[in-house]
Formats: sequence, structure tokens, C-alpha cells
Amino acid sequence: MERIRSVGGERDNPGFDPTLDEPPVYEEPGADHRAVRPSVVSAFGHDTLDRVPNIDFYRNAGSVSGHRAMRPSLQELHDVFQKQNGGISVPDTVNDDGEGSDGTPSDDLESAVPADTKGGTIKFGWIRGVLVRCMLNIWGVMLFIRLSWIFGHAGWGLGIVVIVLSCVVTTITGLSMSAICTNGVVRGGGAYYMISRSLGPEFGGSIGLIFALANAVAVALYVVGFAETVVELLVDHDLVMVSVVNDIRIVGCITVVLLLAISVAGMEWEAKAQIVLLVILLVAIVNVFVGTFIPVTDHKKSQGIFNYQSNVFLENFTPDFRDGETFFSVFAIFFPAATGILAGANISGDLRDPQAAIPKGTLLAILITGITYLAVGLCVSATVVREATGNLTDIVTAGMVCNGSSVAACDLGYDFSSCAVEKCKYGLINNNQVMTMVSGFGPLIIAGTFSATLSSALASLVSAPKVFQALCKDNIYKILHFFAKGYGKNNEPIRGYVLTFIISVAFILVGDLNVIAPIISNFFLASYALINFSCFHASYAKSPGWRPAYKFYNMWLSLAGALLCCVVMFVINWWAALLTYGIEILLYIYVKVKKPDVNWGSSTQAVTFVSSVSNALSLSGVEDHVKNFRPQILAMTGSARSRPALLDLAHSLTKNYGLCIACEVFEGPRSETLEEMNANMEKNQLWLRKTQRKAFYAAVACNCFREGAESLLQASGLGRMKPNTLMVGFQRNWRTAGVEAVQSYVGVLHDALDFEYGTVILRTKQGLDVSHIVEAEEETLKAARMQQAMDNNMMPNGGKAKGLFSKSKKSSKQVLTTRVSVCGPPPQEVAEMNEMLMEASSQFQKKQPKGTIDVWWLFDDGGLTLLLPYILTTRKKWKDSKLRIFIAGQPGRCEQDKQEMKSLVQKFRINCTDINVIDNINAPPRADSYKKLEDMIEPFCLHEASKDTAQAGAMRKEQPWKITDEELSTFEEKTSLQVRLNEVLQEHSKSANLIIASMPIARKESVSDFLYMAWLDILTKDLPPTLLIRGNHKSVLTFYS
Repeated sequence: MERIRSVGGERDNPGFDPTLDEPPVYEEPGADHRAVRPSVVSAFGHDTLDRVPNIDFYRNAGSVSGHRAMRPSLQELHDVFQKQNGGISVPDTVNDDGEGSDGTPSDDLESAVPADTKGGTIKFGWIRGVLVRCMLNIWGVMLFIRLSWIFGHAGWGLGIVVIVLSCVVTTITGLSMSAICTNGVVRGGGAYYMISRSLGPEFGGSIGLIFALANAVAVALYVVGFAETVVELLVDHDLVMVSVVNDIRIVGCITVVLLLAISVAGMEWEAKAQIVLLVILLVAIVNVFVGTFIPVTDHKKSQGIFNYQSNVFLENFTPDFRDGETFFSVFAIFFPAATGILAGANISGDLRDPQAAIPKGTLLAILITGITYLAVGLCVSATVVREATGNLTDIVTAGMVCNGSSVAACDLGYDFSSCAVEKCKYGLINNNQVMTMVSGFGPLIIAGTFSATLSSALASLVSAPKVFQALCKDNIYKILHFFAKGYGKNNEPIRGYVLTFIISVAFILVGDLNVIAPIISNFFLASYALINFSCFHASYAKSPGWRPAYKFYNMWLSLAGALLCCVVMFVINWWAALLTYGIEILLYIYVKVKKPDVNWGSSTQAVTFVSSVSNALSLSGVEDHVKNFRPQILAMTGSARSRPALLDLAHSLTKNYGLCIACEVFEGPRSETLEEMNANMEKNQLWLRKTQRKAFYAAVACNCFREGAESLLQASGLGRMKPNTLMVGFQRNWRTAGVEAVQSYVGVLHDALDFEYGTVILRTKQGLDVSHIVEAEEETLKAARMQQAMDNNMMPNGGKAKGLFSKSKKSSKQVLTTRVSVCGPPPQEVAEMNEMLMEASSQFQKKQPKGTIDVWWLFDDGGLTLLLPYILTTRKKWKDSKLRIFIAGQPGRCEQDKQEMKSLVQKFRINCTDINVIDNINAPPRADSYKKLEDMIEPFCLHEASKDTAQAGAMRKEQPWKITDEELSTFEEKTSLQVRLNEVLQEHSKSANLIIASMPIARKESVSDFLYMAWLDILTKDLPPTLLIRGNHKSVLTFYS
């Protein structure tokens, strides 16, 4: 590499390139690994690989707003430089596996690129994108048809309360939404996106589906409202086509088709249509205010319409509920008009800057529309009386006494007292066309009604597919992924538009919209409640990642908003609220069970973490009690897949109720093992999660196995959540493993006892280690993927033809039973051995057949030898295995020993089918059995007795690990006991599902490692699966309450 002089002239760096004054962009797609990074001149005056902070380092892979750059990895900055030809070269970087230095996966759904990202994409600002849409959606038919009825019943006093209360709910929701959408980049999906990224896929997936459905059905509601107005005009002009009901259906279907055409034409056309509708709506609203100032005719006066009159205004202040109406029923009728605040957020993917547009546009729309509703309501309350006959002859005569609701009209010269006896047609309460009559030009109100219904329908028709597309892209419901595809420069969800069209037409034709309406309102309110709760939850978690740019929110106000939304749901319709909750809970459970493979950093995770830390701290302040003892197992499994039988049995003991840690020690220099260890951490934990083993994975890198195990024994766990039991597999190859391996293994057992761990050793006939089979499987799959990639590149049909590495229909177990090599199959005996090993390795995953768990409780160790088998019998897989207890007894008092043990077990409340007292354990073993032990230890005996003293001393010094004749003599009885115990076990427990026996203890520096291994070996030889257990001699069982 060419040497280039640095700026300061003090040193040369062969990796320096002065042309790179900005952080370089490293394209990830298609690249096998990162390029070697040249250094740059930093702001500090010298050339360095370090980069100054830059936004491109923090983008997701495939970001649509800019290229993602890769900062130098820690290894690149920290690893030792290699000297080459007298210069310094930058070390090669590690392979880029799609995970950048910020830990963001390259296939993150957050960063999915639209189908077509070429120029011409339409993006809206806060006015056209949010403000206009929200105002059009909130200004509905309520403004022109039902507002006068609401103020007639509630009076303008409570009418103001109705509107203000509605605005309070929407404003709090708007504030919460503003906080959420300013806490990071907001993509398409609106309410669904915000809720799912805040609370996780379970809440987001459930609310996203019903919110999309609500918008789709809302299209039908708004279109039917429009069609009814049109058909009323047709009836007035005697132009009915078929019948009133069928005419509504015909007009509704034609309207939906036209709206669909506008939507499919693109967001730009839809936005233009919204502007036209807004202009019409504004003119209609102004027309109402203008009409209140135009002098009224006698005909209008007879209908209860006057110019501004103080007595009319005061009379309309108090409520006058009729026909069973109450404040809550009136509020329930008005509130759906305020549910349009998400119209802008729903197209968040089409906004130029959603973080700024959504808060500004939504809150301003709530303010403007709230003031409009109040102004219009107060205007009609000051100009129109509650009831009027419409007869010009109903005027006040001399001596007439005015009473009831006609006092104000009476003062103005009209007698409407007959309305107290019979129902009148006019007035705030009786006539829904008050706005048309009050306005300056009636047809403009009809046009405003058309505009309000069509704009709301158009907004819902656009919102439903956009939200649905975002939900489908996240693949939470895999069956719906078909609708994720977008088309054109704006990634339009054409398939979603068609589905929304079908749903809306179906409801127009067959749906009972009066029943559907409250359900839709409740669906919207459920979304509002979750938006508020999302803001509260994120604030409550106090995650450092919760840093919203919008500061005008309060977590408790958001919680109050969520509760208020829930209350309003029941106020509107109690059965619809229950139905909404039921649907949401079912969808939540479905997503929870399916466990979609997504990680959005939700506040649920943050709260879980905070709760875990809090609980762990609380637990650490409480002393352990024997009643609450549970085994917390440190299982030396190696890789999580290496010893499945050991892991499965440990998992059966802890299940969901105790701590289980699968541990691995990477032996060798740290510089060589660290990279492998780091690469395996996430992979092993992922495997545990996918196979539903409720366990953690921990690994350490040390020079030898014993050092690593010692580190794990001392440092594993947190507070009271610490392992108390070590579980290891028996070292079957101890006779050929070498001195160092045996000393390390036995040393770990000594260390566990030193640290007061309970110790458990598992032995199975076929062994536990299947790592060589797992490695062979991984090699085969890797070779298969490489071959498949080559075939795909070479074949014109995309590699669909079957070949050597085509997908096998055999089960994974068949693949695992042989150590497959691309060179050829293994020998038949090796294949059979591996098949038996794989079969044995899965024996604890299956339901155990009817049988027994034989517990040989020979030494009192605090009760762990009895507690562990009892725990196993409480698991489903072991429920058909009954406990049998065997104890050692003295000849002549077997019955007494049995009764004592029976009494003890009963006090411990542990059920067992039988208690057996063995009174001949101390008998000498058979000669053939003892001969097996002698043959076993023969290679490791020193035989120094036949040598002279000097030679014997030299032999002990040269081979201190060997078994001396003195040692054999000293521990002859204990050695014979292990041989005899095996004979007794063979006699009584040969057919047991599992044998559990007290583990013998070897005194440190007295019993050699090889003699101790011989004890363990001869004790458990040729038996069913056997657990040797030794507690820490502290009680784990109690009979006190």
C-alpha cells in the first residue's frame, strides 16, 4: 500500500486516504464482508480509524431516508496491528453477517424499502397531510344534522360540557400521540405503528387488525349517510328509482366505486379531492353564521327561528331531556363525531415529516373543530327555540299566559304551547334540518352534508388499507402477508383498497349499520385508549430510549385519558365495549402464542426489565427459608445442543419455577477463544428459546476447564437468583482422557463442594455428548446452502430442480443419526452408534413410561437426594413414575428402620409407593465384581509396595496422581462398598426409569482422582439412567408449617 504523509508530518499511516473527509458509506447488500477501512484525518489533527459522530451510523439497514454507514468495529480499533514490510497494515475486518456495529439486523422490518423508491414520490406537509384530513373527518354530518338536537336536549350549558369533554379525551390522546411520534422516526401505519412499537406486537397486532376493520366498515357508515341524504332529495322530487332501501344501496355502491377510483388514482388525487370538499364544507359553515344575521320572515318565526334573542338564549341554557334521553345518551351520540383525530396519523408513511406534522396538525384540528362546534351550537341556541308548530296563525292573543318551553316564543309574539300536548315538527328538538333553515342558503347545507360524509368516507377508505398494509408487512398474521405488497411510486396498497371496497360494499348491501355503528366507535376508542396507555407505559418504564421531542405531555394525564376512553366506551354502548375487549383479548392471545419474531424495543420489555431488577433487589433483602428452597441448577452442558439429555433433566427439575443455566467453558488463550464465545452467545440463547427450554446460556473463556467452571460457580446468578446445585455429566472416557482432564473434572466436583453447592452427576448407558453429531449436521447444512446457492446461480429456472442437496423429506432425527460428510457416508457401526446416542439423548424429552424412580437415600445430605425425585414426579412427563425409597439398615431391625423412614417421609408430605430396607449392604462384594474394579484401576496403580523405599518415593514424586497401595488399603472398605452397592442396585433397580443414589464424597488430598473416578464408575456401571446426588448438608426439607 502506498505510504502517504500525514497532515502533521510526524508519522505515516499506510491506511490513510486524504480524500475521505467524510465517513464512507459501506453498502451491505450483496457484500460478503466489509471492506478494509482506510483511516481519516480527524478533528484532532492525526490520522485515525475512529469516526466522528454522524447520523448515517445510526440508520437501520436499508433506510429509505439515507444510506447506512458502518462505523469501525471495536475489534478493528482494539486488535493488535500487523507489521508488514516495515509498515502498519489495518487488520482484515470480520465478515459482515448483516448485523452492524449498532446491533441492528439487516432484515429489520423497520427498514423495509418500498417496492419502488424512484423519484416522484408524493409526500404531504402538515396542512394537507394532517390538518385538512383531521378537520374533514371531525366535521361530520353531526355538525349539520344532529348538533341542534343535542343542544335542544342538553341545553347549551350541558352542550358545552359534552363538546368540551369530547375535546378533553381527544386532546389528551393527541398529546400522547405527539409524544410517541416524536420519540423516533414514524413510518407508515399510523396508530398501529405507534402502538406496536410502544407496547409490542401483541397489543399492536390486536388493535391494528380491528382498527383497520373499523375504518373499512366506517366507509360504509359514511357512504350510507351520504346515500340517505341523496335519496331524501329524490323522494322530495318524486324521483325514486326502485324503493327507498334499494335506492340507498344503489347510490351507496356507486359512491364507493367513485371513491375507490379516486383513492387508487393516487394520494395526490385523493388530496386534491379533500381540498375541494374542505372548501365546500367551509362555505357551508360560514353560510350558517351568515344566516343567523339575516332578518327572518314570519314563516321562519312560525318554525321557531328568530334572530339573536337573549330570552331565547337564556331559555335554552337548561337541559330538557325528552323520550328517555339522558346526558350520557346525548354524549354517546355526539362523541363519534370527535373520532377523526387519527386521519392524519393513519397516512404517516405519506407525510414529509411525520414527527412534526402529526402533533401540529392533529392538535390544531382539535382546537379549530372544537371551537366550530361550540360556535355553531351557541348560535342556534341563541336563535332557535326548542319547539315550534310551524303555523302562521299560532300568535299570542290578548290575556294569554305563557308557560313551559314556549315562554321565549310567547314574549316574541308566538304561541307554541300546543307542543306540550302534541308533538310538533319544528324546533331544536324536533327538526334535524334546523341548520338548513337557519342558514342563508339552504342548498349549501345539503352540499356541506355531502362534503362531510364523502370526506370522512374518503379518509377512511385511504386509512384502512394503509394501516392494514403496515400490519401485513410486519408479518404478525402470516396468512395476511399477501396484502403487504405495494404498487407504484407511493407504494400504494392496491390489494388493501380492493379488500376495503369489498367489505364496505358488503356492509352497505346487507349490514345493519345501526347495530354496527357503536361497535365501530368502540374500536376507535380502544385505539385511543392504547395510544394513551402507550405514552404512560413508556414514561413509567423510564427507559433511556424514551426521549420524545414533544414535552407537553404528562404520564398520569395519559393514564387518565386511557381510563376515560374505557369509560366512554361503556357510556356509548356497554355490550359493544365488552365485544371490543373480547375481540382484542382473543387477538392478543393469538399473537402471544404465535410469538412473532420481531423486536421493536417496546416499553413492555423496559417495564419487564425494571420489574425484574426491582424484584431481584426485594428478594435480596429477604433471608432464604427452607420452605422456599428450590433447585437452581448450573448445568455444565457445553454448547446448549451438546448434551440434550443433561439439559432436559435439569429443565425438568427447574421448569418455570427455578433458575437453570446451561454453561460452556471455552478452553484456550482468550485471544483465540473470545471470538468464538461471543459468536455463540446469541445463537445458543436463541436455540434455547426456540426449543422452549426455560434456561439461560452462560459461557466463559479460560485456559482450562476447571478455571472456567470455578468462575461460573462463583459469579453466576444475581442476588438470591443464584445457582445452588451443580449438574454435570459423568466423564465416561476418564480412563483414556489423560491425567489433566481427570484432575480438572474431579477438581470441579471438589470446588462445587467447597462453594457449598449441591452436586448432581448424570450417567446414561450411551453417554451424553452429541456435539460431534451437531457439528456434522451444521457442516452438512452449510455445504447444502453453498451447493444450493451455486445451483441457483447456474440453473436458468432459479435452481428449482432437485439435486444432491435438494430438501430431504427425512426427519431431522434421521439426518442427525450419521455424521454426514460430503465425501461419503460413515461406517455402518458408527451410524448405528450415533443413532443409539441420539435416541438416548432425547429420552428425557418424552413422556416416561409407567415405572419407578428408585431413590437410594444412603446418606443424609439435607434432603436434596429426596427432594429432586419428588420434584420430578410433579412434572407431566414423570407423573406415571412412582417413588421407591431404599435405605441401608442394620440386620435385625429392618422393620423399625422402615417405620422410622415412613414416618419421616410422611412428615415431609412426600408420597412413595414403597420403602425398602437393605440390611446386607455391608456384605463383601463378589469376586468377579471386585475384579472389574481392579481391572479398571490397574493402569493407574503405582504398585510401590514391591519396590524399596527410595524407589517408591521417586515413583510417588514422578507420578503423584497414581493410586498408591497405601491409599487402596486405607480406603479398602469404602472401595468395596461402591462395588457392593452396584450389585445391590443391579438386583433391585435394574428396571427403574431412573435411579437416584447418594454420591460418595472423596476427601481432598486423601483420595486420588483416579480412585474417585473408579468409585463413581463402578457404582453406576451397567445401570439405567442414574443420578448421583449430594446436597450441601443444609436442610432443604422441613416438616414445620
